Amino acid sequence: MLWIKALHLTFVIAWLAGIFYLPRIFVHYAVGRAHGEDVRRLIIMGRRLFGFMTLMAAIAVLLGLWLWLGFHDGGRWLMFKLLFVLGLIGYHVACRMLLARMTRNESLPGPLALRLFNEAALLLVLPIILLAVVKPF
Repeated sequence: MLWIKALHLTFVIAWLAGIFYLPRIFVHYAVGRAHGEDVRRLIIMGRRLFGFMTLMAAIAVLLGLWLWLGFHDGGRWLMFKLLFVLGLIGYHVACRMLLARMTRNESLPGPLALRLFNEAALLLVLPIILLAVVKPF
């Protein structure tokens, strides 16, 4: 079980690296596009990063399911954690939608809105970590 847990955490960390960095690429795209700069490299970076983080997310979710179902780990804390994980998956999907707009060379929300979007991920990640470590109930 500890090997599965260690692998799960490794893939979650890799996923979160993308979750926190991709919105920064969106910010740079929005600012660069507004200034008439060449933003094609950002589009390529965004697509590659999204592919990486999607693979990491899929493996993290599969390992998480293995921990939950294979080792009968549970409790109310886990149900709340899973709600936040679903929120994080929704955030991932929202990143995909913004990436699609960026790939079509469309405008994105303003830089401030994208910076706030970037920080919103932390509002999902923090409860996940606290619930998994503290297991308050």
